Amino acid sequence: MAQLKPHTSVSTSLQAWLLLVAVSILWGSSYILIKRALVGFDPLQMAAWRIVITGMFVLPLFLRHMHHFAWQHWKGLLVVGLFGTAIPSWLFALAQTQISSSLSGLLSSLTPLFTLLLGICCFHLPMAWSKVVGVIVGLIGAAWLLLGQDGSLSGSTRYGLFAVLGALCYGINANAIKAWLQDMSPRDISIASFVLIIPFGLLMGIYTQAWQPLSSHPQGWISLLWVALLALGGTLIASFLFFSLVQLTTAVFGSMTSYLVPVVAVLWGWLDGEPITFHFFAGMALILIGLWLSQKNN
Repeated sequence: MAQLKPHTSVSTSLQAWLLLVAVSILWGSSYILIKRALVGFDPLQMAAWRIVITGMFVLPLFLRHMHHFAWQHWKGLLVVGLFGTAIPSWLFALAQTQISSSLSGLLSSLTPLFTLLLGICCFHLPMAWSKVVGVIVGLIGAAWLLLGQDGSLSGSTRYGLFAVLGALCYGINANAIKAWLQDMSPRDISIASFVLIIPFGLLMGIYTQAWQPLSSHPQGWISLLWVALLALGGTLIASFLFFSLVQLTTAVFGSMTSYLVPVVAVLWGWLDGEPITFHFFAGMALILIGLWLSQKNN
């Protein structure tokens, strides 16, 4: 994996920072797009559309390059598709039926902490106390946010647990790629995993009759537009740009998106009129401190 070297040109450094900002904006904007899409669809319907649209975008590339794929890894690719896209698409949408897009985006930043925790517990990743402390601090921040200012888990904030589970799914996805798909390129992993879950998206769509809101809901087609933007920008383009960022620089530099994505999500929520309190900023600070501690000496 290429790293930035001392003689790296100014233009290359600028390209890396532009990629970092672009990925952070795309991923951070996903939660406001989910909020908009939920106006016309229920969570399962929205997830079905997101899966199918993303898969259809990459299907031509898949058909063109399918003979290059390492199909002996199909089980790993299916795990990546399910835990990296399909299940979190539903979980974050379900969470946002009751919590704000700001809180959902902030809880998604637990992903690196879960990646590390699962790596230590299940994939024999070397343990360092700074990383363990980082995970604990980050989880305390998430608990602080979910418990609310009165110290109880209310009916609405309880739905934040679905966002936490979504972040856990992303952690499983990251470890699965590391453990089982090391000999595949990031592009091939993305394309194959997106295509493999198309049948799941179609089944979800049939089960929920995901096409009905297009004719029965006044915001149906507009909601579909938001889902398409989410699938194209927040899922497909952001993934490819992130892989390009890591290849141009390092995984550590790419991990800086973990700090910027929640900031973008919070800004979108604030612009959309969502209340941002001191309690919220305190929880956000704990999560970001946990991220910093967990990534020290990486």
